[in-house]
Amino acid sequence: MPNALEGIKIVDLTRLLPGPYGSMLLADLGADVLKIEEPSQGDTMRLRAPFLKKESMQYLILNRNKRSLTLNLKIPKAREIFHKLIAKSDVILESFRPGVVQRLGIDYENMKKINPGIVYCSITGYGQDGPYRDVPGHDINYLGISGILSMTGQKDGPPIIPGLPIADVGGGLFAAFAILAAVIARDRTGRGQYIDMSMLDGLVSFLTLYAANYFGTGKPPLRGGFRQSGIFPFYNVYKAKDGKYLTLGCSEKHFWVNLCKTLGREDFIEYQFDEGEKREEAFQFLRKTFMDRTRDEWVKILREADVCCAPVYDLGEVFSDSHILSRQMVQEVKHPTEGWIKQLGFPWKFSDTPGQIKTPPPALGEHTETVLKDLGYGQAEMETLRKEGVI
Repeated sequence: MPNALEGIKIVDLTRLLPGPYGSMLLADLGADVLKIEEPSQGDTMRLRAPFLKKESMQYLILNRNKRSLTLNLKIPKAREIFHKLIAKSDVILESFRPGVVQRLGIDYENMKKINPGIVYCSITGYGQDGPYRDVPGHDINYLGISGILSMTGQKDGPPIIPGLPIADVGGGLFAAFAILAAVIARDRTGRGQYIDMSMLDGLVSFLTLYAANYFGTGKPPLRGGFRQSGIFPFYNVYKAKDGKYLTLGCSEKHFWVNLCKTLGREDFIEYQFDEGEKREEAFQFLRKTFMDRTRDEWVKILREADVCCAPVYDLGEVFSDSHILSRQMVQEVKHPTEGWIKQLGFPWKFSDTPGQIKTPPPALGEHTETVLKDLGYGQAEMETLRKEGVI
């Protein structure tokens, strides 16, 4: 099948999670993503446990469909190679701290002189300007300053760290989205552009409904104090007889009606949004009732009654669930040293140009010679570059 982004060349300078996740999505759609890695150790994700025979599974899960070129960009000859690459590329993706690419001389202002059509995307925690520009950070810090942590957790309890690095994954997704928009604009205007992708900005944009409530009332939403954080019985998590949990999401009236009828408590129907005694009575009843059966028994009963519910899975259950498997969200690709390795499937289902896993994650520098040959370097030159620590 054809690929949506076939012919688009992306030079990827990123490491760890946000950038590699975004570039993986683009590679799945057919973009030629070339990872630029430091010669001695490469992407630091390669050093993270767990390891299979040799390779890090964390690295393997993020870097399929890509190629790897080793370059020490601190050496002038490496930057010469980089400049030649940029002349033939469409996109640069980087995640250095602000100012690093300027010191290396590979910033957007310099690169657009080589290729005016280049799309240059920088992913950072706080962005390229503003008071926090140079402040170091990680996912938990961005979650805190965005206000998301202040809303996550139970009423009167401490903030709870989400199990997923939301800022990192969101940053990669936003970067992929922005790059595609800029490439479309470039195809219309002939001009590339610079994208300043802040993970904090991405998190703030997620606030939507919560921001609407704040802008409308002037009151910040508190943990456990609004619908999505568990203030009501109809939208909550409950423990079952076997110690496992299930979720209720009966926001619409008819789902709440179906739940109340199924459990024999039609007297609760008119009190769906009650914030007084009836709410506490409903909470106590549901918590006690769900302890009468196992999680899966309740899910079966409630789904048959058209109640909005689902089990709380651990990852072993996630990756054996019939629906998730039928959606091809678990796939395998053969790796030259690791054998068959599992991969997460591509999340968007295209009718004509689907995302595909075509090649396994690359070994460090696996494509260095191929790339340099395409740029006109001979074997003797490459051996010299290797001895000099350039590649």
